[in-house]
Amino acid sequence: MASTKRKATSQENVRPLKKSKPAARKQLPVLPKEEPSFPRGGASILTPLEKKQIQIQANDDVLFEQSTGKKAAREEYDDEENEEAVPVEKEVSTKGKRKSKAKGEFKATDLHVEQKLVRIESLSYKRLVPGAIVLGQVSQINQYDVALSLPNNLTGYVPITSISDQLTTKVEDLAEKGEESEDDSEDHDLDLKNYFFVGQYLRACVVTTEKATVSGAKSKRHIELALKPRQSNQDLRKADLVVNSMVQASVRSVEDHGLIMDLSIEDESVKGFMSTKEMGKGLNASAIQTGAVFLCLITGLSSNGAIIKLSADSEKAGNLKKGHFLTDAPTIDSFLPGTAVEILVSEVVKNGIIGKAMGILDVTADIIHSGAAASSKELENRYSASDKIKTRIICSFPDAEPRKIGVSVLEHITALKSHPNASAQPDAPLKTLPVSTIIPEAKVVKVEPGMGLLLDMGVKHIRGYVHISRITDGKIEDLETDVGPYRVGSVHKARVVGYNRMDGLYIVSMEPKVIAQPFLSIDDVQVGQAVKGTIDRLLINEKGVSGLIVSLAEGITGLVPEIHFADIHLEHPERKFKGGAAVTARVLSKLSAKRQLRLTLKKALVNSDDDVWTSYDDLQIGAETPGTIVNITSAGAVVQFYGPVRGFLPAGEMSESYIQDPQTHFRVGQVVKVRIVSIDAGEGRMIVSCRDPSIFGAVQQEQLQNLAIGSAVTATVSEKANNEIVLELQGSGLKAMLPFEHLTDGSEAKALSAAKKIRVGQEMKELLLLDKAEGKKMIQVTSKPSLVNAAASEKLIKAFEDVQEDAEVDGYVDNTTPTGVFVRFAGGVTGLLLKAQLPDDFATLPDFGMRRHQSISARILSVDSTQQRFLLTQKPKAAAVVEKSSSKDTLLKPPNSTLTNPVDGQSAGIDDYTLGKLTKAKIDSVKATQLNVHLADGVQGRIDMSEVFDDIAAIKDRKQPLKSFRPQQVLPVRVLGMHDSRNHKFLPISHRGKAPVFELSAKPSTQLSAELDILSMDKLQVGDSRLVFINNVAEDYVWVSLSPNVRGRIKALDLSDDVSKLKDLAKNFPVGRALKAKVVSVDMAHDRLDLSARSDPVTKPLALEDLSVGAIVPGRITKVNERQVMVQLNDSLAGTVNLVDLIDDYDMADTAMFKKNQIERVCVRHIDAPNKRVFLSTRASRVLSSSLPVDDREISTIADLQVNDIIRGFVKNVANNGVFISLGTTVTAFVRVTDLSDLFLKDWKAEFEIDQLIEGKIIEVDETTDHVRMSLKKSHVDADYKPPLTFNDMTVGQVVTGKIRKVADFGVFIVVDNSANVSGLCHRTQLARGRRPNPLKLYNEGDVVKAKVLKIDPATKRISFGLKAELFEKEIDADADDHDEASAAESDSDEDGGGATVTGMLTKHSEDDADLWDGIDGNQDAESESDPDDAGDGGAAVDGDSTQASELPGLNAGGFDWTGGLSNTRSREPESETDTEVLQPKKKKRRKAEIQIDRTGDLDAHGPQSVADFERLLLGQPNSSVLWLSYMAFQLQLSEIDKAREIGERALKTIHIREQDEKLNVWVALLNLENTYGSEENLEDTFKRACQYCDSLDIHERLISICIQSGKHEKADALFSAALSKHGSQSPALWLNAATFYMSTLNAASRARQLLSRALQSLPPHTHLQLSSQFAQLEFKSPHGDSERGRTAFEGLLNTFPKRLDLWNVLIDLEISKGENDKVRELFGRVTRLDLK
Repeated sequence: MASTKRKATSQENVRPLKKSKPAARKQLPVLPKEEPSFPRGGASILTPLEKKQIQIQANDDVLFEQSTGKKAAREEYDDEENEEAVPVEKEVSTKGKRKSKAKGEFKATDLHVEQKLVRIESLSYKRLVPGAIVLGQVSQINQYDVALSLPNNLTGYVPITSISDQLTTKVEDLAEKGEESEDDSEDHDLDLKNYFFVGQYLRACVVTTEKATVSGAKSKRHIELALKPRQSNQDLRKADLVVNSMVQASVRSVEDHGLIMDLSIEDESVKGFMSTKEMGKGLNASAIQTGAVFLCLITGLSSNGAIIKLSADSEKAGNLKKGHFLTDAPTIDSFLPGTAVEILVSEVVKNGIIGKAMGILDVTADIIHSGAAASSKELENRYSASDKIKTRIICSFPDAEPRKIGVSVLEHITALKSHPNASAQPDAPLKTLPVSTIIPEAKVVKVEPGMGLLLDMGVKHIRGYVHISRITDGKIEDLETDVGPYRVGSVHKARVVGYNRMDGLYIVSMEPKVIAQPFLSIDDVQVGQAVKGTIDRLLINEKGVSGLIVSLAEGITGLVPEIHFADIHLEHPERKFKGGAAVTARVLSKLSAKRQLRLTLKKALVNSDDDVWTSYDDLQIGAETPGTIVNITSAGAVVQFYGPVRGFLPAGEMSESYIQDPQTHFRVGQVVKVRIVSIDAGEGRMIVSCRDPSIFGAVQQEQLQNLAIGSAVTATVSEKANNEIVLELQGSGLKAMLPFEHLTDGSEAKALSAAKKIRVGQEMKELLLLDKAEGKKMIQVTSKPSLVNAAASEKLIKAFEDVQEDAEVDGYVDNTTPTGVFVRFAGGVTGLLLKAQLPDDFATLPDFGMRRHQSISARILSVDSTQQRFLLTQKPKAAAVVEKSSSKDTLLKPPNSTLTNPVDGQSAGIDDYTLGKLTKAKIDSVKATQLNVHLADGVQGRIDMSEVFDDIAAIKDRKQPLKSFRPQQVLPVRVLGMHDSRNHKFLPISHRGKAPVFELSAKPSTQLSAELDILSMDKLQVGDSRLVFINNVAEDYVWVSLSPNVRGRIKALDLSDDVSKLKDLAKNFPVGRALKAKVVSVDMAHDRLDLSARSDPVTKPLALEDLSVGAIVPGRITKVNERQVMVQLNDSLAGTVNLVDLIDDYDMADTAMFKKNQIERVCVRHIDAPNKRVFLSTRASRVLSSSLPVDDREISTIADLQVNDIIRGFVKNVANNGVFISLGTTVTAFVRVTDLSDLFLKDWKAEFEIDQLIEGKIIEVDETTDHVRMSLKKSHVDADYKPPLTFNDMTVGQVVTGKIRKVADFGVFIVVDNSANVSGLCHRTQLARGRRPNPLKLYNEGDVVKAKVLKIDPATKRISFGLKAELFEKEIDADADDHDEASAAESDSDEDGGGATVTGMLTKHSEDDADLWDGIDGNQDAESESDPDDAGDGGAAVDGDSTQASELPGLNAGGFDWTGGLSNTRSREPESETDTEVLQPKKKKRRKAEIQIDRTGDLDAHGPQSVADFERLLLGQPNSSVLWLSYMAFQLQLSEIDKAREIGERALKTIHIREQDEKLNVWVALLNLENTYGSEENLEDTFKRACQYCDSLDIHERLISICIQSGKHEKADALFSAALSKHGSQSPALWLNAATFYMSTLNAASRARQLLSRALQSLPPHTHLQLSSQFAQLEFKSPHGDSERGRTAFEGLLNTFPKRLDLWNVLIDLEISKGENDKVRELFGRVTRLDLK
């Protein structure tokens, strides 16, 4: 029998009584009250009713035993409320066996009242009754409530009014204030994030556990909790407050030295105090709010017990090693959740631990909190009886009698940590594996039968838990550890649906429907994402339909506002939108805190391919996208995009024509396509425009450029606005603006009067062109007589060159400030009229008595040519001259002309630093682009990085050229001029300000030259080679400095010949880097200089006619969508890469592999010159090597196709008459509807979508019309095609497989697989034997079944099928092999989609998914909760496994084994009598279990050929460095250097730490990769990391070998030097290798010979002989060695060691190799004469 039952003994014939709930729990003493052994008067302790029940039960048991010879089995408990608990045997020992009574001889006095059992119970909704106390951890903080993670995968919510009395008072006060409190600062104080933090432990009291129904989802139970100390500390009295117990307290007030805490116990005189030192890390007294709640440790009491000293330091409370657990308890009321206790283990079972706390209180730890779930060890191996373990109380059981508590031994709970991984961040587990993450391979590490699975999620210390109801879409009766699809070690696909902090487990689902669900939470939905959903309901108000609620997934809905129903306004939206209708929408915005989504159904937005604007930071001027108008004013409209992004559309930018009232042309909800004119990402502001930028074409641009400032024009009035007139210039048609104030020189009234006289269409002559802005395409004209006359007399200022001192000029007021008036002239020239230069009577008036655009006359006071500024005056000339001279002297006079501490020791004054002077400067600081120096105290200077080096060869570190300089270093310099910090240029030496900064040069050539030659742009010629330095890095280019006043620009594509370096400009080309560049173009007019750092720079922009098909060029990706990739070749030339030209294997074609602004090599595939279009290719066979393998060949022209060719392509268009397939850049094939499939497709358009990969056969090629026809029929494409079955192919008795097409009351309709839509009916009488089953409960549409043809009616073409099991029994008995194949097919079908088995009798139970942890102790109550009517329809499926069928147990009823204990296999309780029939074992042929063979290795005869192949192989061999290196080589063949580098890094993380040799191979491969394809910086970084993880000497030797093989001898030399200094005392071979390298490779024999003396000093003595011999041999073997030196060395060794025959042998062999026969004879003679004794 199962573990939940207990054998009955002769002493246990009494059925235990049902427990009754006490009306109210009283305070219990420490020692429980015992029942009296001898009641007063000899009375029995049993009531008469109980005696009668016992008598009747005893008689029944005796009769049963006499008739069967077996003892009756009884359940220990008959308690419906605890039916899920696991009772644990506690047999009462007896001294001897009692003799069995005769029939009817039962006496009440013989009863043995045994001790009540302690049952291990887990928390569930049923046991979580109101009044229960639990320990929880804050998992989420919302606006109005707090979510607590509770034990056993439960979650409770605490409303804001149930937190504390103090916080409730705040809420009530805020509610009374009403709307006035909206602006009050206290609203911020009520943010619950200021009261709690995620991961905080709290004690909570259960208030209710009612069901809550959420729209669009199933009803779920809602647990409401309360944190108020009055409820969470219930039954606590003053005497129960002992040291080391935990109590919950709220903050009453915040004082200087700590917090006054409210405990809310019966004795109101008891208060709590928490010192600031006891608050723990991260808590600050100043930030704590009154009303906050903490779970505190009692650290002490005052003498009278009125003051309780508390601590909220979780580290202190969780340190049980220091004794912070309960050791003394006055009553058992002190045992509340959160308190740590030490228990004595009394029994350890498979599903938990039972023990005693202080010997008085029963405690249990369930399977989760006993550590069995998180550990691979069984509990029996970890704990044993009589062990003492420290635990923490997590829950109470109010209904349990006697009283007991639940505890946890999990380390993170006992230590009060956030989670098992003990990270500093409480959300670390969910950041590692966020909710909705799909784990492709989760490994089963533990199986709990009847409960669920524990999975390895790949996260250290944290496992995943799958409840048995979430393993599959159907129902699983039981789980096995060693057999079955879910055995230990099996791997499955799973999805994270949550994380429980208390249990320390990921909550996981393996249900296919959950894995396939697009969204599990609102966080999975991205703003701007296109989604599909169904209309849930319509929102109706007094005006009609105000919105739609669209369901995207279970529990996830979004609102579609009325303005987003459609692109046009719908008068009757209820006619278009019906409940349950499928719609496609796009997400407009998301509020995760409020779980709100706003959607749009506008086709203009849903079907748009433009970029989605969700953040201001990603936007650029000129970008275009559609948006929705949400507000319209007279000034313009507000356009809403996605998320918080909004833009303002001014009325002037709405159209090319003038719009007076925007509301007459636009409406709220209208979709407009706009482009960005200006943007301020920091302020979140953006100006957009609807105007077409292409309307102002090249002709208009040229005419605008030809207009001269100050010329006279004639124009026609086209529009009149509020304060200006819009004109159209005659001859050009350009628009010009004429403000009313520019009509006359008079007053404002006179100007308005003149404007009234002007009519639309009127011609205005003698207008003066005052200003033009080519960028904004704006022209301003004037008719002021003063300005017109000044232009006629050539006195009008049109440029700064026209400004002359003391000249009388006419202008107009541009702006007024408190300090003066800005006067504007033609051409935008502006002068300043200071307040002191105004007439005295104007200086005191508001705005100096002036208005904007007012005419004004003044005289030029002074001119500053360097700054291009000038001052004006209206005062008499004599007074102005005095003021001008005084101010000028003050400006130009240096503050102090005497120098202090000059660096050169010679200069006396600042005037000594003249142009070209040679002096000295001391470095103050070293920057990336300059050296800050000083010439003397207070005299600063700078040396630009372009004035330090003469040639790039002199720079040691090109990335940091100035790295070699240090502060306080003295340099010889030469004075170039003065530095202008505003314009980043240097000025002549005469321009000295108050704090002059000298521009200096430290170039050796500059100091040696006789004349000072300062570089300027006019000295540059196209093709010049210059040393440049990067001073700024932009997205598409970098700015470089050639000299302090000459700067240029290098485009990103021209920075290097290595395209891989261009992918990260900031890293590979940092600020300060030195480059050698050539001048490409010089534009003196616009002060523009373009350069190129490529080896073959292009001196002119690449044009369309310069391209040729097959040319390989670099390009920058500007846009990526699902269909193509846009590549920018230069500023005026771009091309597209279509899917057919993306990659050589169409299976891997994905535009997502490219990123915006990425630099790639592309090949020109086709040039469409008439349309100015370029088609490019990124195929590896094109841009890398034509010898690379090509899976899908290129189709360039129609001539590349032949009839009967099997070709793959992408769907280009789905038309009414067929499908168009793109086969190449310019080749498209057409597939007729009749050629789409061999079968009839009712909705054939639904089978195809744009960009879908299709394989077909060419059936017609017409080169004259360029038409290609294809066929997609399998009969044409597949050589092994079998025609579908027809009605005529069906025969009576034939067994077929099919799918349920429709389910009705009278039966099911089945469509035969692989048929021409042949279907039939299986009547309900043929579904299963026994009473007539209900088809609606047995089957669903889409279920896969196996059926037998019972009857065929050719006249009506009807077929009758049967699904009964007995219809297939003959076939099963006749051929076991066929039976095995059928079973395998059924198993596959069940895995694919789920369906009925052979018998078709899988029961669909309606499970209550509200509590995933019900039955955690192994005792499920699905039978009691299911519908009684369904009991007869369910049963076990008879599958094809004869072994399983033979092991089915006999009938099992009421816990008694009818087989007499002969069956040792696992049993299952049937749900009804029908189960008894189904479960009868059938005689079948036994077959051996099939061996599952891993076919992963048989990928291909030539090895892995794709990324998928490598990934599959790596699953089986993750520690194989050979496989990893092959994977890297595969990526390198595709020129995917970055991916190869990433694979190497993956290998280092994946290979086990014990496999050091395998890791070393990967490190060497990475060093080879960086040496061949990477930069010096990457190589150095990889080398340093490799030395850290591997043996440093080994890595040095490997890299030296790599450098020698690649010819980098200088690098190898430096590495040898570093290795010898670091490892010279360890390796003699290192010295020999270095000597060999110097002598043989570098031809530096002297350096090699010098190494021997150094080696003998470093190495231990026992190595000297061998090393000296090897150095001597090197003289013989090296082509650059000296044999005589070698002989001399050997003679020295032989004199010291004459009896070492090995030395003689080596020398003789060397002489033989040299052909010195005489010397060989001499050596042999000397050896033979040796005395070797």
